[in-house]
Amino acid sequence: MNVFMNVHAIRAIYRFEMARMWRTPTQSIAAPVISTSLYFIVFGSAIGSRIAEVEGISYAAFLVPGLIMLSVLTESVSNGSFGIYMPKYSGTIYEVLSAPVSPLEVVIGYVGAAATKSVILGAIILATARVFVDFGIQHPLWALAFLVLISVTFCLFGFIIGIWADGWEKLSMVPMLIVTPLAFLGGSFYSISMLPPLWQKIALLNPVVYLVSGFRWSFYGVSDVNVAVSLGMTLLFMLACLGVIWWMFRTGYKLKA
Repeated sequence: MNVFMNVHAIRAIYRFEMARMWRTPTQSIAAPVISTSLYFIVFGSAIGSRIAEVEGISYAAFLVPGLIMLSVLTESVSNGSFGIYMPKYSGTIYEVLSAPVSPLEVVIGYVGAAATKSVILGAIILATARVFVDFGIQHPLWALAFLVLISVTFCLFGFIIGIWADGWEKLSMVPMLIVTPLAFLGGSFYSISMLPPLWQKIALLNPVVYLVSGFRWSFYGVSDVNVAVSLGMTLLFMLACLGVIWWMFRTGYKLKA
């Protein structure tokens, strides 16, 4: 395998990026876990006590997949963008680009580490949710598959943002103004079947709806969108991100300037 791929380079990038997570555990792990716990307390306990059930599931349990996705999506974009932006900001990206490392190996190293962080965070939040809510997972393997796939996909999206951004403002602008609102409006806190018919159709234009719906299906066997459609939309978005990244490396867009 070393003949075709520089495994040592991938491992070096991966380990360097993972080391950053353990150097900043408060920012990388504690902050998102505490924020999600507050959502469980406010929405699950305070508001959930006033809402009986959603699609036959207690509202507190219904929130679990959505809140995990909310955190994983935002952290995946943040991890993916920050990982590649910092070498650009410090100038060390030119050392990586001039080394005998292919674009594929660079992407695997950076995105692989970012996705690993997101999956770890998702698992920690899932364990934390058990403190607040009693729930089960009907399809645990599918839940893991959706978690990994969504983490990789949005880390790729974050990687694109990290290359595109030429300042800290741009780096935070897309997650703040686009990703977070889409996550909040993507069915994290409710089922889109609760919306009026017109707004249900509008909600289907939000790609996050398909991600949350598929992940929630793996927990409870219910979803707003057919699980095959959810999986297909996620794969389609991932392929689109891969296509943009391929173009960026091929043209040197904001990498070789």
